[in-house]
Amino acid sequence: MILAVDLGLWTGLACYAVDDGGDARLSWFRAQHFATVTVLKRAIPRVLDEAPGLSLLVLEGDRHLGDLWAKLAQKRGAAVVRVAPEQWRTAMLLPRDQRDGATAKAAAVRLAHELIARSDARRPRTALVDDVAEAIVIGAWAARRPSR
Repeated sequence: MILAVDLGLWTGLACYAVDDGGDARLSWFRAQHFATVTVLKRAIPRVLDEAPGLSLLVLEGDRHLGDLWAKLAQKRGAAVVRVAPEQWRTAMLLPRDQRDGATAKAAAVRLAHELIARSDARRPRTALVDDVAEAIVIGAWAARRPSR
């Protein structure tokens, strides 16, 4: 399993199942709000439990919050990759969609809808927020990396 996290107290999560051939497929995604860092700390183990056999945790965003996730994932034997927005955007979005943050977020939402349509994951019941869309695209970026 690959778990992509767009870090924050408002967190975007996307989980990809990896088959024996190494192909990854979006399994689930969601937004989750953690009221405080303390609440987040207590919730991380439960979120990681939702990705059994986690092999890779991909983090984008706040370094301090990322350290909380990374520590627990590494204890479970998962590799951790931290990615800057510029890294995955360059690989996953067209140059015209990378002009500014708002344009990139809108492009990520469009791409996330395409990835969801090709997956086994449930379709969103409400509008896809950019935190979740970015987590979905970050997970797809990680799944395509040759060194995962």
